[in-house]
Amino acid sequence: MRKNEVMSDTSSRTLRLLSLLQTHRYWLGAELADRMGVSLRTLRRDIERLRDLGYPVRSDRGVGGGYQLAPGASLPPLALDDDEAVALAVGLLTAAQTSITGIAEISVRALAKVIQVMPPRLRRQVEALDAATVSADTPWATRATDSQQLVTVARACRDDERIVFEYTAADGTTTSRRVEPRQLVSLGRRWYLVGYDLDRGDWRSFRLDRMAETTATGMRFRQRELPGGNAAAFVERGIRSRSQVKVSAELEAPEHEVRRRIGQWAEVIAIDSERCRIEVDADSMDWAVFAVGMSGGRLLGASPPEFVEHLENWSNRLVTAVEHSE
Repeated sequence: MRKNEVMSDTSSRTLRLLSLLQTHRYWLGAELADRMGVSLRTLRRDIERLRDLGYPVRSDRGVGGGYQLAPGASLPPLALDDDEAVALAVGLLTAAQTSITGIAEISVRALAKVIQVMPPRLRRQVEALDAATVSADTPWATRATDSQQLVTVARACRDDERIVFEYTAADGTTTSRRVEPRQLVSLGRRWYLVGYDLDRGDWRSFRLDRMAETTATGMRFRQRELPGGNAAAFVERGIRSRSQVKVSAELEAPEHEVRRRIGQWAEVIAIDSERCRIEVDADSMDWAVFAVGMSGGRLLGASPPEFVEHLENWSNRLVTAVEHSE
């Protein structure tokens, strides 16, 4: 093998090692070497190469020893200065609150990696900027989920690490929970955690805005099989079973346009090229009215009758407000 080919292979292996170290908080040495397809001796050389590049890799020796990528005294050489790194993290925090399908989840995963290697002084800057920032991505323009908690839970999901937290149910009851987190789900206006509740012996979904004092325990676990295998579908089934309001409406608007506007909050079904029907499971009639209003389509019909009455009340109030303002 020529010298440049050896260098290329080494560089590719180093990048792969860095990526693996970022996907788990802690790797057993033998497990990491097997994943890399190299000997323990080669793995140790590659770890030293990362350290020479400025990446803070901690190691434990002896039986059961392993490696983890730790927060460093300075940022690794990512071609970013301090200001750029802070701007990147704040941008990811903002994107984590977006309603764009897929972007929120990807942003949280990326944020967990960035925060992990940030020194404390930069983390404090990120927290300060985030606390002073309000997202305008949603009509209510508030940040519903604490960003630090979001990162804590995301890292626990990534690292298969048990967490404990206080949870306030819809009726106001607060309980302590011990959970093996599986996945975060961004759905409509909220973030949800899907995990196995150890005290109840079953899978549960938790709203992050109802979680408090979330702490990673340092105890790792082997993932259980999630019923159905799809965390988003699991959350949606739970919401439907607990929803207080179930309504439908026929709209004069193409299905793809309505789906783009409110697809995260409602099921959108095409009737023909110019009409569609939406089905909404909501906490209240007011939220269902809001979903219809955000659809951008002209309302052709709705059910049940009490929802139609609620729509008429809202319409009358808005018309009266406009007339009084003229």
